[in-house]
Amino acid sequence: MARIDPDQTLQTLDARSRDIFRVIVESYLRDGEPLGSRNLSRVLPVSLSPATIRNVMSDLEQLGLIYAPHISAGRLPTQRGLRFFVDAFMEIGDLSDDERRSIEAQVKASGSGASLEHMLTEASQMLSGMSRGAGLVVAAKNEVPLKHIEFIQLEPTKALAVLVSQNGDVENRIVELPLGTTASQLQEATNFLNAHIHGRTLAEAKTSISRLKEETKAALDTLSQELVEKGLAVWAGSEGGLPARLIVRGRANLLENVTAQADIDLLRHLFEDLENQEGVIQLLDLAEQGSGVRIFIGSENKLFSLSGSSLIVAPYRDKEARVIGALGVIGPTRLNYARIVPMVDYTAQMVSRMLR
Repeated sequence: MARIDPDQTLQTLDARSRDIFRVIVESYLRDGEPLGSRNLSRVLPVSLSPATIRNVMSDLEQLGLIYAPHISAGRLPTQRGLRFFVDAFMEIGDLSDDERRSIEAQVKASGSGASLEHMLTEASQMLSGMSRGAGLVVAAKNEVPLKHIEFIQLEPTKALAVLVSQNGDVENRIVELPLGTTASQLQEATNFLNAHIHGRTLAEAKTSISRLKEETKAALDTLSQELVEKGLAVWAGSEGGLPARLIVRGRANLLENVTAQADIDLLRHLFEDLENQEGVIQLLDLAEQGSGVRIFIGSENKLFSLSGSSLIVAPYRDKEARVIGALGVIGPTRLNYARIVPMVDYTAQMVSRMLR
């Protein structure tokens, strides 16, 4: 979908066209229903005949800003129209003092003495409850010094890698095993790796053991070699060895008021997208490209393009101000953008503050 220049498009619209377009979009965001010329004539700030309104709507259709879902139906905004509305017309609201205090209290409570994952899970749940969408958090690969690693065989070719960091955090990952791996081999690999990873991050441990492998190949069995080459432990099926945790809360919110088959199909695609771990790392890239909140409508976000969902996302940062994750809200294009943007922004600021 080609991006439009809001300033240039705005100059082509007269005041009458702007009023009609704004009312159509605001009605869609509120009710989700097409708005026809007769109903429009009743709510416009100026008196216009239905025939005049239809002519204006035809011009807006030519610009690709609205469309008719059915013959003789009212009009709905296109994805292009929603983007134009967000860029040119939307006034971002501000959180009330009570909302700020609520976000601050919940993030602080979840972050006091708890793991990072617990704090992020609670943040996701909170965003879901406040936005009535699905709260979404992406936590990047945690590069902290390790204390211990343990492998637990789950299947003949799959094991659970339990990584314990020196700060007490525990992270579980799935790793693929060579066919025929025995429990004793897994224990030997565990003992060998624990002798060399203490106090190192995964990346540092991989570099150190890779160098050791070249020097003492005989001391490193096949299984240990494969684990080292895979970065010690990776998510099964992760893309490019870039593991990330995806936390989603509030899917039930997305099912509210869904009756049309088309909406059900879009939700099915969304749930399939959410289960796809391979694309999760894209969210970090999206968030890192901007300093604040970013809004993606429909196909603008390739990760959720099939479902046509909207995503409002903001990065959170560690004490060195590095982007280490992203949080936000995902839902239908009818999201209340003006209310959710400051909510996501303030939550990301609070998580960053707790991490500092």
